[in-house]
Amino acid sequence: MNKLLEKYRNAGIVEKLISLNVTAFLLTYLTNTLGYLFIADNNLIFEWFSMPANLNRFAVRPWTILSYGFLHGGFFHLLSNMIVLYYIGELFVSYFSARQLVSFYLYGTFFGGLLYLFSYNFFPALQEQDSNLVGASAAVMAIFIGLATYLPNYELRLRFVGYVKLWVLAAIFLGIDLIQIPSGNAGGHLAHLGGALFGYFSVRQLGNKPRKTKRTTDKWFSFKKPLKTVYRSKVKTKKKPPATNQEQIDHILDKISKSGYDSLNQQEKDLLFRQGKK
Repeated sequence: MNKLLEKYRNAGIVEKLISLNVTAFLLTYLTNTLGYLFIADNNLIFEWFSMPANLNRFAVRPWTILSYGFLHGGFFHLLSNMIVLYYIGELFVSYFSARQLVSFYLYGTFFGGLLYLFSYNFFPALQEQDSNLVGASAAVMAIFIGLATYLPNYELRLRFVGYVKLWVLAAIFLGIDLIQIPSGNAGGHLAHLGGALFGYFSVRQLGNKPRKTKRTTDKWFSFKKPLKTVYRSKVKTKKKPPATNQEQIDHILDKISKSGYDSLNQQEKDLLFRQGKK
């Protein structure tokens, strides 16, 4: 037990979030087993920590607007969310801080739950449905769409597909959620869209604008110094070795825009990391 706690303390923020989700999943299914043995009607964890669409039930369980984001309905539901969280989360913390990742996770969960609750009490097609929301998908969408908004032309290499830009993947995922609302799991798709909206607008509002005043939310949402956009001159000039630190950064960013982050050597990655901390 002590070794597990030690591993958790030394883990990165992405691994910690995954550990919390896995722990919640195991507890949920342990409760299922106990419920079966003692002939209990409901799983107590789902009963008290999944998010109900009914306003009266939600009023006595307001914490569920966050707690649902750590529960999952099955193994493959958990597995798919954690795989995406691992890869996208690791990329996210390459550009932003661990605290910002947690903020996007929690606020993405919150706004996903908010859109879910609003939709089930506003749209006639959903008002008569009894629904409970679980899953980290809204949080993962907030992280992914925030990253895609900040680095739209960053390319991910997908097996059997090749390199795909983040904005293309984001458009595909959002399109799938929109068209699948009538096909089932409407609450899940709406929560994804709520998380995505948070990710998009938070980066658009705060990611590339200098702030004149320091506000309370800045400690959660203030981004690292945005990477400078590089505009390439059409006039061909002789290549010179970078003479200043800024020229080196511009050269590295140009390389990222062409070939992606993985094309950098260790020295270039270290320089970019040091520049991001300034």
